[in-house]
Amino acid sequence: MGTRGIRTSVTLFSGPELAGLWPQPVARLADGERLDLLITFGGDGTLLRGARLLGERDAPILGVNLGRMGFLTTATPDTLDEALAAAASGRYQVDTRCALEARILAPDGTDRAGPLALNDVVLHKGGVARVIGLRVLLQAEEIGRYSADGIIVATPTGSTAYSLSAGGPVVLPGVDALVITPICPHTLAVRSIVVPGDSEVTIEQVPPVGDEVLVSYDGQVGTTLQPSERVLVRRARSAVRLIRLEKEGFFARMRRKLQWGDLSDREQS
Repeated sequence: MGTRGIRTSVTLFSGPELAGLWPQPVARLADGERLDLLITFGGDGTLLRGARLLGERDAPILGVNLGRMGFLTTATPDTLDEALAAAASGRYQVDTRCALEARILAPDGTDRAGPLALNDVVLHKGGVARVIGLRVLLQAEEIGRYSADGIIVATPTGSTAYSLSAGGPVVLPGVDALVITPICPHTLAVRSIVVPGDSEVTIEQVPPVGDEVLVSYDGQVGTTLQPSERVLVRRARSAVRLIRLEKEGFFARMRRKLQWGDLSDREQS
């Protein structure tokens, strides 16, 4: 790879879905393959998928935004040369973000693990538009029983995603916390809560159980939750490392990408 006078030898791997699209043969990324860097081309959804693909690998992610929002990405096609040069020479900052792991527990003691989630783990209804009953516990203490469309457990990174749309708070990435946000609760007395980052959040269905309930990871992959099963969500052992090249801070990105605090359409008094 040559970029602005920097030359280094690299071995390129590709996700299995893209391996056949390269102009020259590229090795398919195998399970357990060591990586020094992951580059994602797309928007935030592509970066989230890349984080899930990494699993517990400790490689940083360089996100190149080809989409509309790109809140988590750091480069664009116009700045790609500079981004690759910085990545090759190590001239970048690493933004470490916590992720979530979820286990679906059955009454017989068996469990199934879900994939890594950088933004959120969501329990939500499938099928018809009716609320479902969910019981939420923090450690062993019951928080309450919710009649809602679902429950979001979000990281600080995910606090600006689905949780924010559902009325949750913005939590800065460096804060050691998780956010529990109900989706369209059927009462005015239920709001989001912020809990310590090392918390274990358990969610189970409340009888009578009739509607199909799904568990989604970053809104991209999911599975069905059986009536007798419960979901345990906690901080993952491995973190996600995002490469940062731009100098703007978190709130500057909030203003630019999400129009945070934008009063420009109002007349000056």
